[in-house]
Amino acid sequence: MAPRCSNAVFAAFNVVTLLLGAAVLAAGIYYGAPHRGGGGVTECERFLRAPALALGGAIVAVSLAGLAGACCRATPLLWAYLLLTGLLILAAACFGVFALVVTNAGAGRAVSGRGFREYHLGDYSTWLRRRVEDGGHWARIRSCLVDTGVCRRLKSNQTLDEFVNSNLSPLQSGCCKPPTACNFTYQNETYWIKPPTPSNYSDPDCNSWSNDQSELCYGCQSCKAGVLGNLRSSWKKIAFVNAAFVALLLVVYSLGCCALRNNRRHKYSLVGK
Repeated sequence: MAPRCSNAVFAAFNVVTLLLGAAVLAAGIYYGAPHRGGGGVTECERFLRAPALALGGAIVAVSLAGLAGACCRATPLLWAYLLLTGLLILAAACFGVFALVVTNAGAGRAVSGRGFREYHLGDYSTWLRRRVEDGGHWARIRSCLVDTGVCRRLKSNQTLDEFVNSNLSPLQSGCCKPPTACNFTYQNETYWIKPPTPSNYSDPDCNSWSNDQSELCYGCQSCKAGVLGNLRSSWKKIAFVNAAFVALLLVVYSLGCCALRNNRRHKYSLVGK
């Protein structure tokens, strides 16, 4: 009875992961579908498509191997399942450590008289800086920021006092306004007047700022730093989710080992008869 229960629990876990993998795979196909609702595929959706297809396909393949190995007592499939799951545990653990290391440095700097923080590219790890300083990478990230309308979500019709005391996200602080050091005149949340006389700004972002709503500070170093600030916050959360994922994989791996041992006992019992 115990072997049957162990195999049944293992099979049930794999049914759940199979459904999860199918959902992720369907999401990847959905993100890649052209002209949904009359519109094209955005750059953000292209970012999501490839990882979703790869992750969903891998989960489906591993789950099917586990199900077949447990239900059909196919020992080679269980060996393949355990090998792939072990590699996945190792990869997830390495990713968790890597995420904590590369996001350990960097945080927004408090600005006197402001409720928000401002972000500087030099505060982040070299590996992260290289990702956003690469022209090809940044072009895709910038297109994604424009598509999602991150600056359009700013609260409108605020007075200057209300705006400077607002709690802006790293993306809004870095991409939707000029740095405070530029000393521009506030008109509204995304429209600032430069001084009438030319100035030699110490911050190159002052010259990069544009009141064109499709430009704003998307080409600024502060915007790249804001992206990293947002990424840093997200990766810290992902690291905890990843730890839970590793714990779940260890449980499933243990059940897989039990299922493999049960298959061997069943084989030996048949030989004994």
